[in-house]
Amino acid sequence: MLRLIGVPVFLWLVLVPQADWWALGVLAFAGVSDWLDGKIARAWNQTSRLGTVLDPMADRLYIFAALLGLVVRGIVPWWLMAVLVLRDALIVLALPVMRYYGYGTLPVNFAGKAATLCLLYSFPLLFVAGYAGIAGDVARIMGWAFAIWGTAIYWWAGLLYAIQATRLIAESRRVDNATGDDSVSGVAATTSDRATDSERPAD
Repeated sequence: MLRLIGVPVFLWLVLVPQADWWALGVLAFAGVSDWLDGKIARAWNQTSRLGTVLDPMADRLYIFAALLGLVVRGIVPWWLMAVLVLRDALIVLALPVMRYYGYGTLPVNFAGKAATLCLLYSFPLLFVAGYAGIAGDVARIMGWAFAIWGTAIYWWAGLLYAIQATRLIAESRRVDNATGDDSVSGVAATTSDRATDSERPAD
């Protein structure tokens, strides 16, 4: 909850007083707390359906807020934000189809975690790149390297989600055809449990 509350605070710091170092502190707190609650969840075997939804949502909100701040201040071009937002929009549009076949949110894969990590590394560096000097030049090179790699892996993770979803839907249809049932209610009852069991801890 503190991470979610930090999103508007981070955006305000970036856009209004342009207190970049304070904003980076909020972003660092979000990253450390993300790692810490994941460690706690795995150590104590604590998971919840709410956690599996809010945890990746918080990461995406920080990515969106950082991108918005960078675009508004003219540090990065608008097309970078459009490319990343388009990928998430396609994922959101696929959710009703998955729920129709009885599946919940797909578990976060390694590529998705790696992409999020690259992007969350790139944005602080791109903020620092706005300052003159050698530190700014190095931050600009590293920031864009992380941003380009993160964007590519972000879309690769989306492709993996699409492949996994297609296979699950095909499996549901095969089971439905084998039972001769015109509805997918029976499949939904069985597959929703499997989808829930596959969800990751709130890391």
